[in-house]
Amino acid sequence: MELVQIYECLCDPTRLRLLNVLAQGSLCVCHFQEILDEPQVKISKHLAYLRARGLVKVERQGNWMIYELPARPSRELKANLACLQDCAQEDPVFQRDLARLKKLAPKFAETSPCGCS
Repeated sequence: MELVQIYECLCDPTRLRLLNVLAQGSLCVCHFQEILDEPQVKISKHLAYLRARGLVKVERQGNWMIYELPARPSRELKANLACLQDCAQEDPVFQRDLARLKKLAPKFAETSPCGCS
């Protein structure tokens, strides 16, 4: 993975938020919609961008597309994701996203395979 590809992905606030939340585990588009309070089209567009550049992986489970970080990220990606996690601890937007994820996690777990209703 080229370093330039990583930085192209990291230059957008929505993509940073998606990656920060994904560091906690796999999610589908509907999860991101609830957590980030953004429309499906915007979330899907940014996930497609990240996927095309190898920063996220996707797996179909029934009708749902489940996104996750690569199991074996490159050294560069791993270092940049660690930096994101570190910097996000100080930012209220990122902290709000993680708080919403924590609050919604039980709801996600008790519904469909991906947590969608």
